[in-house]
Amino acid sequence: MDRLVKPDVKEIELIYKRGQKCTKSFRITNLMHTMSVAISLSTTKPSLFTFNLPLSIIPPLSTATYTIISLPSDQPAIPSPPDMVSVQSSMLPTWKAHENNLQHLFDRPGPHIFKDATIPISFVGFEVIEFLIPRAAQFPDIDYHLNRSIPWCDQAQLTTLLRSAISRQDKRTVLALIDAGADVNRQETDGKSLLSIAIGAGNLEVLKTLVSSGTVADNSVDLVLHEAAELKRVDFMEVLCRGLDEADINRVDSNGRIPIHVAAANGSVEVVRFCVSAGGDPNVVDSNGWTPLHCAAENGHLGVVEFLLECPEFDGKTVINSDGKTAFGLAVENNHNHLYDSLQLGDQLHRAARVGDVNGIRSCLLQGADVNSRDQNGWTPLHRAAFKGRTECVRALLSGGADVDAADEAGYTALHCAVETGRVETAMVLVAHGAKASVKSLRSCCFPLKNFDRLMNRHASSPVGVLEGGPE
Repeated sequence: MDRLVKPDVKEIELIYKRGQKCTKSFRITNLMHTMSVAISLSTTKPSLFTFNLPLSIIPPLSTATYTIISLPSDQPAIPSPPDMVSVQSSMLPTWKAHENNLQHLFDRPGPHIFKDATIPISFVGFEVIEFLIPRAAQFPDIDYHLNRSIPWCDQAQLTTLLRSAISRQDKRTVLALIDAGADVNRQETDGKSLLSIAIGAGNLEVLKTLVSSGTVADNSVDLVLHEAAELKRVDFMEVLCRGLDEADINRVDSNGRIPIHVAAANGSVEVVRFCVSAGGDPNVVDSNGWTPLHCAAENGHLGVVEFLLECPEFDGKTVINSDGKTAFGLAVENNHNHLYDSLQLGDQLHRAARVGDVNGIRSCLLQGADVNSRDQNGWTPLHRAAFKGRTECVRALLSGGADVDAADEAGYTALHCAVETGRVETAMVLVAHGAKASVKSLRSCCFPLKNFDRLMNRHASSPVGVLEGGPE
């Protein structure tokens, strides 16, 4: 005979509760027909585990119940290899042997001691998995613990653990929890779906696992494509658009923006390109009248600006937002002069002023060109028009809000330019619109001073409307 007793468990599973005692009962049966058996229970870690009956006697063919108790701890003990319960036994000449003699019996080694069983101890349950997920790399045998703990969790607990595993980018645990019945479509109280958490965690494989497991996007709260666009993750957007029937590349957020707006603001040409290829509308305006081009121009993203302007589907170059600004106006406002050539409005306005193209000036201003934009010498379009004597252009620029007294780097105003080149009618229009005429400042001009005096005298005795309507 190799053993005297038989436990009814091959493994002792303790449901772990942080800071609490954990208990588990099991039974041991005496296999002897005519003789009582003495039992001794011990563990590899006596400082952590105790028993209600560490020493006892079981009558012939009888069964006794024992309880193992783990002392309170802040975290579950998960040693490798696991802790063990050792079951030892010894035959007694009579079942009435006094228990006070049992300790002495097991203290003496010898053939009278039988080592009947060695039982592994495992902590299991929700809090064990919760402890393991952020420490998965420290436990190469994590599958062993997951397989034993998962059956002790209800669906709500499994789903909570799934959220944590997704955040930790732990695909192995994610799969195990989903296979065990975690709800992949439960919306958390913070409004975030599991898809949203996976995108934020940045793990493509976990996202694929969720999509293939039947996770859906709730269009009443989810903005998963916006979130993927914010992270510049084309691969995420491809998985979502391919795997989710409810994915909408033109879904608007609370500000009326679609994913293309987000990508344009972040400067991601790749994401903007994907959005357009997936049916995204590059002409959509948000609740403030902004197109994706506005977003790119405000932030100085040249690549996105060039892509949108060349995109066959895009026709919103001249859209004016609720603040009355076009994309060009935003580029000027934010000093993104590297965008001017692409947007082509700054150069066009100066050229129109130089060649006398009144309609061109009006078109540029309508599109949002800065009427007071300056070239490398500090000249505004008004300087150019005045220098060339383009009186109608001067009128158009002034009507568009041009600063009549704007000075270049040398201190010259448009009036200086008109006087210096002898553009009498142009100078009269400027004076009629309030240009400050300082005789002292004009002494260096080649235009005869007496002619300027005559111009001023004429201005003083003539209605503004007559001056403005005079021949050029």
